[in-house]
Amino acid sequence: MKNFLQTALLSLTALLSPAAFSTADIAASSADESCLRVVSFNIRNGEANDGTNSWIYRYPASVLMVREVKPDIMGLQEAYEYQVNFLAENLKDYKCVGVGREDGKHEGEHMSIFYNKKTVSLKKWGTFWLSETPDEPSLGWDGACRRTATWALMKDKRTGHLFYYVNTHLDHVGKAAQRNGLNLIVEKITGMNPDNLPVVLTGDFNVEPEDSILDVLDGKMTSARDAAVKTDRHGTYNDWGKASSVIDYIYFSGFSSCPEFRTVTEKFGDWPFVSDHYPVTADLKF
Repeated sequence: MKNFLQTALLSLTALLSPAAFSTADIAASSADESCLRVVSFNIRNGEANDGTNSWIYRYPASVLMVREVKPDIMGLQEAYEYQVNFLAENLKDYKCVGVGREDGKHEGEHMSIFYNKKTVSLKKWGTFWLSETPDEPSLGWDGACRRTATWALMKDKRTGHLFYYVNTHLDHVGKAAQRNGLNLIVEKITGMNPDNLPVVLTGDFNVEPEDSILDVLDGKMTSARDAAVKTDRHGTYNDWGKASSVIDYIYFSGFSSCPEFRTVTEKFGDWPFVSDHYPVTADLKF
């Protein structure tokens, strides 16, 4: 399946020329240059058999979405390496970091961070596993899958502010894996950030807002959905139009405010869904 998709995507990449996406320049980055535009996006893995919603049919919509929303930085969940490479090839303003969760190199889901090289720059980055042995590929607690978090120390070129960005995907089955994984992320953030720089945490947490697993973030980070001056209450997991639940998040600390949070529900091009998750975006003011 993977080789078939890789071959197909390579043969179709030419269709994604800049001219094919004339709407991409309509939406600019946040008009306020003291704001950082963030996106969290579960792209839905390319190995899944989703019928006409499978990656092989809907792949152009992801590029359209990023070009229109124009994040300064984006956390991508559930992407295989060929999906990451496809986005990187067709988003020329962006660079990315991340590794496969199965081997720490290429295999399995990549917890990638994409960043707009015109507005932010990368200082350093790394990945850890949500497990008892976070420095090596490993399965944590009662998790159904290996899970990772990718972190990056970034610099906003417009304001000069340094900030940390962390992107993750909590387990979809194991409650201990979810709780301990998020606890580990908080511990790691505390350890890597002795200077209390601003922090952004994005991800598919696989729990809804009232779940006690999120309690570890209380008093440490703020939900952009809850804090934004302009916000919405739209579900983020759509299951191709058959569901509506909030499991995708943008949390932050060290920013002065969040002017806007938005669930990106619109269509891009002729494709009804960009993924089985809607992306979420927030503007964070330094």
